[in-house]
Amino acid sequence: MTVYFVNKKGWRFDFIHKGTRHTGTWFETKQKAKKAEVERREKLNNPQPLPQTPTDITFLELVNKRLDFVKAYHTEHHYKDYVSLARRWVKIWGEIMCSNVATDSIEQYMICRAKVSNYTANKDLRYLRATFNHGIKRKLIKNNPTKDISFLPEEKRIKYIPSTQDVFKVIMAADPDTQDYLWTLKETMGRISEINRLEWKDVNFDDCFVILYTRKKLGGHLTPRKVPMTQRLYDILLKRYGIRDKNKPWVYWQRYWDRNKKVWAEGPYKNRSKIMKTLCKKAGVKYFRFHPIRHLGASTLDRANVNIGSIQRILGHENRTTTEIYLHSIGESEREAMEIFENFEKSHTISHIDEKRANHING
Repeated sequence: MTVYFVNKKGWRFDFIHKGTRHTGTWFETKQKAKKAEVERREKLNNPQPLPQTPTDITFLELVNKRLDFVKAYHTEHHYKDYVSLARRWVKIWGEIMCSNVATDSIEQYMICRAKVSNYTANKDLRYLRATFNHGIKRKLIKNNPTKDISFLPEEKRIKYIPSTQDVFKVIMAADPDTQDYLWTLKETMGRISEINRLEWKDVNFDDCFVILYTRKKLGGHLTPRKVPMTQRLYDILLKRYGIRDKNKPWVYWQRYWDRNKKVWAEGPYKNRSKIMKTLCKKAGVKYFRFHPIRHLGASTLDRANVNIGSIQRILGHENRTTTEIYLHSIGESEREAMEIFENFEKSHTISHIDEKRANHING
């Protein structure tokens, strides 16, 4: 009997369904207990399907979510790169659901971008792949249409690194404030974003070091490192400290017109890329950007036989392999190897000639 009465408590139902016991208590009447039992059996025999979590969104939604993430966890430069590429993508796939973005469509897009260069097409592919993977990781979409697309072959070239003399010429062609800025960049071997972010609280004159912060770490954390000051950098920063505006925390700052707010604003430098083209032309040297100055510093340390671990810490690299990319000098071991090769060839060539002469005389 599945429905029964318990003294001083009331009516209840009790039954077994597929090996599991089900009960309901305490009902005022037997009729109510039976009705409740019927409803419970009905639910067990006709279970409702679980609600499905949506696993598809429009491509535009996905891009915006990825951009929010990049803005929060990556450098401003990386974010601007992403925005520039995303505008191209959205014109093609903006309102399409991500599940309908076809691999063939992306491959056709890459072919068009390859007309600029294979490097350009591959950069698009890397960023697109990261965007779809972001959606999969957050369970917004199921598939990545770029998964089976291969990168195009690139023609690797040795990066142009200016000579120390050319860097000096460019610095001397600048106005005094920009000279200080470029010297700081050169003497710290810092990234441009790190110098722009530099504040007076990060300059330690007593112990002669500056603290540079970068987001180029796993997880996008703003990570500090100490870089010892050279005498030249010490003198430049001490001079600037003496004439600083005490209301401004930044070592290098600017007053600029905020286009969005339509007002004059003050803040640290964000982007000074155009100035290098002007200065290189004025100095009469081959054009280079800010970053090669960092490469030049690393190569100079390498030529001076500074161990790679110290160079890695100064540059703020997580991995030694990244540091090795910056070392453009030819090491002594490579020179010694080529000398051995040359001497070995010479000795064997001479021996071979002497042997031929001896055979000729004996013959």
